[in-house]
Amino acid sequence: MSYESTLSRVETYFDKTATRTWERLTSDAPVSRIRETVRRGRDEMRALMLSALPADLAGARVLDAGCGAGQMTAELARRGAEVVAVDISPSLVRIAQARLDPALARRVTFLSGDMLDAALGRFDHAMAMDSLIYYRLDDIARALDGLARRADGKVVFTVAPRTALLMMMWRAGQLFPRSDRSPTMVPHAPARIAGALRGAGTPGRLRILGRVARGFYISEALEVSA
Repeated sequence: MSYESTLSRVETYFDKTATRTWERLTSDAPVSRIRETVRRGRDEMRALMLSALPADLAGARVLDAGCGAGQMTAELARRGAEVVAVDISPSLVRIAQARLDPALARRVTFLSGDMLDAALGRFDHAMAMDSLIYYRLDDIARALDGLARRADGKVVFTVAPRTALLMMMWRAGQLFPRSDRSPTMVPHAPARIAGALRGAGTPGRLRILGRVARGFYISEALEVSA
């Protein structure tokens, strides 16, 4: 499946099918025990990714690629960053805008559209939390290559790790497609991503930051840096 077709599926899911689910999941509202594990896992992953950046981001221009409901965006702005927050879902962007502390609003530019659009310009750092997890290796490599060439510092991102459980779920998803469910995560091994980036001549090197596994949430954080 091409990048464009996967992007379309992601947009449909987050902007139409599951907007209210994600609005609730990313809030303080009560959720099921299963979704609570996802919420805790996402909170832990966000903290892990942020730990890769300086505590003081004053004056830094940071891309929040796939900003969703804006939790990462708000944390970056609190550190003083000038944040460009982009998501393919206009509905989630509106939620993120409504939730943002007005005191931080002047530091954030919200946009709906393709997070990889070169027209977004250059950045000191780029963050992509769980926004590349639906794409195949060649698409991830192209995405990271484009971001790395436009970032002067780090590109911090997550992938679905290639575990036995996730591979079983991925194969099951190929056998039983349903147009109304979440786009299927595509598991990846860091070594294969590193090889693809070397093949593309991508600047910088790949480093594993760590894995978060909390119930039904599992994701691995990596960075490309000079």
